[in-house]
Amino acid sequence: MELGIYIHIPFCVKKCDYCDFISYSNCFDMQEKYVEKLLEEIEENKDLLKNNFISTIYIGGGTPSAIKSELIKKILDKIYDVSRIDKEKVEITIEVNPGTTTKSNLQMYRDCGINRLSIGLQSTDDTMLKEIGRIHNYNQFLDTYKWAGEAGFENINVDLMIGLPNQIIKDIKDSLNKIIKLEPEHISVYSLIVEEETPIFKEIQNETLKLPSDELERKMYWYVKDELEKSGYAHYEISNFAKPGFESKHNMNCWKQQEYIGVGAAAHSYTNGVRFSNVDTIEEYISNYEKGKEEDNLIFHEKQNKQSMMKEYMMLGLRKIEGIKIQDFKNKFAENPIFSYRKELEKLVNEELIEIDGDVIKLTKKGLDLANLVWEEFV
Repeated sequence: MELGIYIHIPFCVKKCDYCDFISYSNCFDMQEKYVEKLLEEIEENKDLLKNNFISTIYIGGGTPSAIKSELIKKILDKIYDVSRIDKEKVEITIEVNPGTTTKSNLQMYRDCGINRLSIGLQSTDDTMLKEIGRIHNYNQFLDTYKWAGEAGFENINVDLMIGLPNQIIKDIKDSLNKIIKLEPEHISVYSLIVEEETPIFKEIQNETLKLPSDELERKMYWYVKDELEKSGYAHYEISNFAKPGFESKHNMNCWKQQEYIGVGAAAHSYTNGVRFSNVDTIEEYISNYEKGKEEDNLIFHEKQNKQSMMKEYMMLGLRKIEGIKIQDFKNKFAENPIFSYRKELEKLVNEELIEIDGDVIKLTKKGLDLANLVWEEFV
């Protein structure tokens, strides 16, 4: 069976003003100890890793490129040691942020087997980057991108954000034109989601910053979609575009409900229909290992039954632009989704949010804009 591995590196130089992810700034004195315990967790999972075929490894954060690059190498060496991996076929991704990496770091990543890079740009406008609390500028991104090419990376993703405070269509056009000229293999386009208790939420509440209207944010999305498709990028998931053959395997496997194991503080796992995670804080994660109580790191979330698994499969599958193949659903669950979800599907078809075309159930154009309403039917 195929299995993905997710490695969480929860260290950041500074949390971005919009960030609600589990990450911590100014904790780099704990990076060696953290990785030491992370290696112990990998060792604990060696039977699972050896008995399955590892198809993807994703190193996310936080900011993985903010810790010492030799620690990243240690993590991968340990995985290679205890896992079944075909190094010629496995996709290994690391997230990097401009301003936290160097040419030599990128070369080390490439030399130790990482073959996919995801660069957190977000915008090419330095003023906008500063407003959302990013620590880098556009020129630092360009340096990172150039170094990545020189290090031998041939599969690079660039992150772009829309719906940022004070952002207008011209800003998106400028950013997109500059990114397209670089010809990365993959581009992810995320709408800003304002979470409570983040600095940007407070600034918007205080009217220091102003968000674009929902209508303008949607215009940005469709502009990006149209321009990227004209430039040869396939829109394969709501927020993701790729040149043919460069779709993110790790994310695609998640959307297909395939299994993965998460390692590190706050990392989530999905195996045998069970969803669980590790404790959020670095200190507690390390402390439980030091006390010999590593089982206290685990937090149980859900043991799926067939019905909950089917619903989740529908929700995840309708993130993909190609949608859900009815035959694939039948093969997995021995049931026909058209019958199992006849009420939900009839409602969504009548509201023009999905279409059923032959063997496929997928979002309509209207459904792309209102995807949350579609997914709610399967929660």
